[in-house]
Amino acid sequence: MMTLRGNEAQAKTRLLLALWDANDRESEIKKSALIGKLKRNQEKSSDYEPIYQTLIEKKAIEVVSSSLKLTAIGQQLLADGLKSEDFKFDDRATSTKTANPLLRWIRQNCLASAPVMNGNGKKSAIASYEEFEPVALEIYDRLNRDYNLDNLVPIYRIRREIGERVERSSFDEWLLKLQTQDAIQLIGGEMPELTPEKAEDSIKTALGSIRYYARRL
Repeated sequence: MMTLRGNEAQAKTRLLLALWDANDRESEIKKSALIGKLKRNQEKSSDYEPIYQTLIEKKAIEVVSSSLKLTAIGQQLLADGLKSEDFKFDDRATSTKTANPLLRWIRQNCLASAPVMNGNGKKSAIASYEEFEPVALEIYDRLNRDYNLDNLVPIYRIRREIGERVERSSFDEWLLKLQTQDAIQLIGGEMPELTPEKAEDSIKTALGSIRYYARRL
């Protein structure tokens, strides 16, 4: 007999949040430790087993050397779960173990990346390298974290995130300057599933070679 408090959707979101928190802190966590963090009074580890197995099957969680990692699919399921009107805390069961990771998730995903708006409600244009640098590095860090890119972020994704806030020529110039300032390294090589659009949104050097990825130094 299940003793799970609340419904399975809420438990799934709490599980994903706890795993996100561990991964974000770069802490390795095994299944038993993760479920141990989730269990509340009168709950059993077996209550979470069906939820865990479902997330494994959906490829929201992957097991790497016995440690658990949240995938891009898991990141999206977590965001959807937290934004759902059905997600709520049981006042009697909410603890800092859940509340603090939630606050960190909100700060990183809802506040830190909130763009400055102009009077028309549009994102403000970036007019200088000094403005470009923190925006580009924040986008790099967010993409790298949210999609588990292992410090190899496609340049085309950074360009598309910034969008029309920067002219194409300025983006190229300033990203190359980030490299000369030893903030990032631009890397060529091969890109899986490369399309003409992805190549165009990457960076071409003065010698004509294409750099597809950025790595934070």
